[in-house]
Amino acid sequence: MPELIAFLTDYGTRDGFPAVCHGVAATLAPSARILDVSHEVPPHDVRHGAAVLARVAEHLPPAVYVGVVDPGVGTSRRGVALRAGPSVLVGPDNGLLLPAADVLGGVTEAHQLTNTGLWRASVDRTFHGRDVFMPVAAHLARGGQLADVGDRVPLEDLVRLPAPTRTLQADGMACEVTYVDRFGNVQLAGGPKELGQLPDWAVQGEVDVESERACGRALVGATFGDVPVGGLVVYLDSDDRLAVAVNTGDAAGRLRVRTGDVVTLRRPRVV
Repeated sequence: MPELIAFLTDYGTRDGFPAVCHGVAATLAPSARILDVSHEVPPHDVRHGAAVLARVAEHLPPAVYVGVVDPGVGTSRRGVALRAGPSVLVGPDNGLLLPAADVLGGVTEAHQLTNTGLWRASVDRTFHGRDVFMPVAAHLARGGQLADVGDRVPLEDLVRLPAPTRTLQADGMACEVTYVDRFGNVQLAGGPKELGQLPDWAVQGEVDVESERACGRALVGATFGDVPVGGLVVYLDSDDRLAVAVNTGDAAGRLRVRTGDVVTLRRPRVV
């Protein structure tokens, strides 16, 4: 197993929760290296965490991934360990891990975390990152076998996040917001194909961008500098996904949207 542990949570850094988990790993697998992917996932936002983990996965060497965005902690939701390519992903079975597993080649083996002998002696109902997931990851990082962690799970039983929605309309398309980064750039359900469709509705390269609470006119472009400072641009972002940005501004704030909302890109309306 890889000795690199790639660690992502929604814990933040204020309260020391990631450091506690680091301490568990350092105690149980002292030769393992830990890479902090992010601890700034918005609280309980599983889709955001899944997107970050998937973005990072294609750029890392083989690793034991630990993902903890777990609003169902302490309930009947399963903890799992998934083999994908040369890597293993450990965390809740709530859809968080599967997009990264897909990037790594797809899940080929899945186990529920039922071997309590690998957990900390006392397991808190609300801190499975410390008491379950990181101890299991440390076991794997120090050479333990995946089969040791517990019972096999049929791959078709794993929980997958619903596909984001995208609906073609007569004069445009309505796309679910799938991610908002710290700059306020708004990633949408769509990619190069959808960007290629926008000229069908654009007027002089512009489209209207509408949410339930705000609207604006955007240029279909390639980069932020294609519009003046403060202007809206629709483009393909670094994940090759359809996105809306404001040049040196906050598109999510301008449009008043967050993950799960819908943004419609349509032919400009005559004012």
